[in-house]
Amino acid sequence: MQLFEAGSVIERREVLHGRLWLSTPVTVVRDDGDILAVRLDPGAPMTFAAHPFGRHPWAGSTRWAETIVLQLYRPQHLYSVWKMFGADGAFRQWYINFEAPLARDAVSIDTDDYGLDIVIRPDGTWWWKDVPDLHHQRAQGRIEARTVLAVLEAAAQVEQHLIDGTRWWSDWDSWTPAGRVPSPGPAPVGEVPRITR
Repeated sequence: MQLFEAGSVIERREVLHGRLWLSTPVTVVRDDGDILAVRLDPGAPMTFAAHPFGRHPWAGSTRWAETIVLQLYRPQHLYSVWKMFGADGAFRQWYINFEAPLARDAVSIDTDDYGLDIVIRPDGTWWWKDVPDLHHQRAQGRIEARTVLAVLEAAAQVEQHLIDGTRWWSDWDSWTPAGRVPSPGPAPVGEVPRITR
């Protein structure tokens, strides 16, 4: 596997059924083969492609909002861990985003958001967010029943990490944005080859 160089700009793409749906540039913070850490900055362009499933849920926005987000990915995990900061750099919350395991190439990472999330406050209290989304995505044909079961299993594992205090991402507790990274320009839009996982 080719690793990304820290400081390089890559595309985080949401790909549904082999077709691009959303592309957003992110800056690589670290990539060591175990954890890929990228940073999404306020104002980063969000580029949407036409898709048979219709408009992306975020299609009303052309740029990422005011939060700075550190996104942590591990190979084969059905979720990423987001550390969210205000534009002023103040820590707001941790956010567990359940999504397809990453597929990577030399310039991008591909995933698909499953909707289910966990929000973790700075004091450690947490709650589930968008729980019905898994059912809705299954009913719409966006994901298969086996994917729903796999996501629920991953969610139970994350819940146990939170209960036990064994968060693998705790090494990133002290990470803060070291200064604003300029948002790169818009990404190209179009159909992508079918992704195999």
